[in-house]
Amino acid sequence: MNRQKFWNWVRNEDGTRILTIDGVIAEESWLDDDVTPKLFREQLNAGTGDVVIWVNSPGGDCVAASQIYTMLMEYKGRVTVKVDGIAASAASVIAMAGTEVLMAPTSLMFVHNPLTVAIGDTEEMQKAIAMLDEVKESIINAYELKTGLSRAKIAHFMDAETWMNAQKAIELGFADGILTRETGVPDGMTINSYQFSRRAVTNSLLNKLGHMQAAKQSAAEKPPIETPAEPKFPAEPLLQRLNLLKK
Repeated sequence: MNRQKFWNWVRNEDGTRILTIDGVIAEESWLDDDVTPKLFREQLNAGTGDVVIWVNSPGGDCVAASQIYTMLMEYKGRVTVKVDGIAASAASVIAMAGTEVLMAPTSLMFVHNPLTVAIGDTEEMQKAIAMLDEVKESIINAYELKTGLSRAKIAHFMDAETWMNAQKAIELGFADGILTRETGVPDGMTINSYQFSRRAVTNSLLNKLGHMQAAKQSAAEKPPIETPAEPKFPAEPLLQRLNLLKK
């Protein structure tokens, strides 16, 4: 079976081995695949010395990410991960294998809970839930080892589906530094940190909608404001006064 490769090896002029991981990680899962992981391992171990990994991926198969992470952790040389675009989902797990993780000023990292598709009865659904729980714990292992954060805090970031820019990733320990001048980014560049939680934004929007709905309901329940009636004066006495003024 031919599977599309999402990685490529090259050797730099100074002899440094360069691995690029680009696009979706294993569009077809490595769960039942022995050939592709073996090919990746053979190519990784085909040389020696330090390895630089450029990552730009929206994520993909967590089984493939787990195996690549383990292979990189076992590699004897120094592994430097450079995120030049996005390291999301499964790609962020691979990035955690770096001895050093550097991010471009414009790059992003994204962590979230594992996803799957399940078909069957309630028993099959329970099995899928249990499997996802275990996968989440295994992913937390990689994040915890790199960041030193508590498992509870990491789980919270995953639950919230959190986006991090380079500076925030550094602050939290997911990355170690910003790509510098030698990679095309000036030294001393100031970058504001931020993280984005889709769940937080959704909750904020729901709260705003709730307040708007409550305000509309409150306005509807208020009694209408009565406009004071204009004072009415009998016409005949007014005419009599006007006639007196004319005399």
